[in-house]
Amino acid sequence: MLTTLTPTANTAHAGSKNRYDGNLQTCEETRPAVTDSVDCNYRILIADDHPLFREAISNVIASGFEGSEIIETEDLDSALAITREQDDLDLILLDLNMPGMHGLNGLISLRNEAPTIPVVIVSAEEDKQVVLQAITYGAVGFITKSSPREQMTDAITQILNGNVYLPSDIIRTGKETQRRHRHEDNPISPELLNSLTRRQLLVLERMSKGESNKQIAYNLNIAETTVKAHVSAILRKLGVHNRVQAILSAGDVDFSQYLKR
Repeated sequence: MLTTLTPTANTAHAGSKNRYDGNLQTCEETRPAVTDSVDCNYRILIADDHPLFREAISNVIASGFEGSEIIETEDLDSALAITREQDDLDLILLDLNMPGMHGLNGLISLRNEAPTIPVVIVSAEEDKQVVLQAITYGAVGFITKSSPREQMTDAITQILNGNVYLPSDIIRTGKETQRRHRHEDNPISPELLNSLTRRQLLVLERMSKGESNKQIAYNLNIAETTVKAHVSAILRKLGVHNRVQAILSAGDVDFSQYLKR
């Protein structure tokens, strides 16, 4: 078992600022760009049994979230012990296949032990169903180990800002399979889509591409608070409980057909 504490540059953490209550706050507002580092002072646990990957992801955090503290471990048991001792963690980056995990059972154990700490799966796995199951079992994001450095930084930023991150290239694959199992996948009916305003359709389309509220606001040239209001209306009209369900339901929608009206 390996447990190390690695404070990155600048000061140590001065108290956790994030709890996973669906409304996480971040210093993203001060970030001029994804690739620029800022002093965020997060506390992040990296749980992975591969030393080279731990080093790689630590470098991503050190450069993108300057001033944060990084705790490293290599198996589920020690990760559980750390969460019991340090409940002020802001984020857990969890390898799907390290010792003790037994697939997604390890994620369930960790979520039960520390339900207020957001957990992100970081894995070489690129199967869509595994990604969706991870979100269903409580992960707030799924980052593939093949992701470029900038994409990883952007994913972590979105998650610390309270969004769910899904790898859009994986989520949008397998559309033919979706069509063959249309009823099982519970797609959005034309009637429900027609109940959305044009602006809500535009927001839903960008949600389905994995964009955060901040990105949607920028791309549509509207306020982020307006985006949040549209998202709430979309969830209500579609009869879904959260953003992930809306994204999955919209995976096979041809938005151009509905935006013609």
